[in-house]
Amino acid sequence: MVNATKVSFFTLSAYFDTGVFKYLYFIIIISLYIVIICTNLLLIVVICMNRSLHEPMYLFLCSLFVNELYGSTGLFPFLLVQILSDIHTVSAPFCFLQIFCLFSYGGREFWTLAIMSYDRYLAICYPLQYHTRMTSKKIAMLIALTWLYPSLANALVVFGLTAPLQLCGNIINNVYCDNYSVVKLACSDTTANNIYGLVHLFTVNVSLIILILFSYMRILKVCFSGSKQTRQKAVSTCTPHLASLLNFSFGGSFEISRFNMNYLPNMLRIFLSLYWLTCQPLINPLLYGLKMSKIHIVCKRLLFGGER
Repeated sequence: MVNATKVSFFTLSAYFDTGVFKYLYFIIIISLYIVIICTNLLLIVVICMNRSLHEPMYLFLCSLFVNELYGSTGLFPFLLVQILSDIHTVSAPFCFLQIFCLFSYGGREFWTLAIMSYDRYLAICYPLQYHTRMTSKKIAMLIALTWLYPSLANALVVFGLTAPLQLCGNIINNVYCDNYSVVKLACSDTTANNIYGLVHLFTVNVSLIILILFSYMRILKVCFSGSKQTRQKAVSTCTPHLASLLNFSFGGSFEISRFNMNYLPNMLRIFLSLYWLTCQPLINPLLYGLKMSKIHIVCKRLLFGGER
C-alpha cells in the first residue's frame, strides 16, 4: 500500500543549476516585472484620472489591468526568490495560496475578456441604446462578478478540495505551484476534483466561449452590412480585444491541455508553462495603450505634456 501523508512543503523540480547565469535570469525577470508594474499602473492612473475615459469599455479595461498586477504579483516575486535560491522548496500553505492567486487570476482574465466582448457587441450593434443597456449599475455588477466568482470558485477548489488531499509525494515538476500537479500527487480519492473540473468546464467556461462567439458573430454581421464608419469603429475597438483574447487562449491551451512536454528542452517547457502568466500582463498595456486612440492621446499628454 502506498504511504499517504500530509506534506509540509513541496519541491519544485523544474529548476536546474544555472550557475552564474542565474543573475542574468534574475535581471531579466525583475525587468519584466518592473515593465508590467509601470505600464499597467500607468494605464490604471490614466483611466481613473480622466473623466473622458469613464466609459464602460475603459472601466472594464481598468479592471483588466488591475488583474494583471494581481496575477504578476502572485508569480514574479516568487520566481525571483527561487532563481537566487539553491533549494527550490515552498511551504504547503504558501503553495496553496499561490495556486489560488494564479488560478483566480486566469479565471478573472477570461471572465473580463468575455464581458468586454459583450460590451463591444452592445456598443457596435446597438449604438443608440448602448448607454441605456450598459448602465453604471450593470457595469458595477459585471465587474464585481468578474472578481467575486473566480475567487470563490478557486477558493473552493484549492482550499476545499485540493488542500485536504492525502499526498504520496511532494515533488512538483514546474517552476511554480499549480493545482493539476498537486492533484496528481494524491493517494486519496480525487473524484470530487474531477467532477468539479468537468462541471465547471461545461457550464461556466463553455458559456463564456459561447458569449464571445455570439458577440463577434453579431459584430461581423453588422460590419458587413453597415457603413464604413461602423466598420472602422469595430476594427479600432475590437482589434486589441481580439488580439488579447487570442493570446490568452494560446497561452491557456498549454495549461489546460496538460500534454506531455518531456520531449522538449527544459528551458522551452519552462517558457511554455509561464507564457499564459507573463505575456498577458506584458502585451495588454501595449495593445490597448497604442491601439486605442483615446488612451494613446491621454498617455502622451500625461508623459510628455501639452496637446499632442
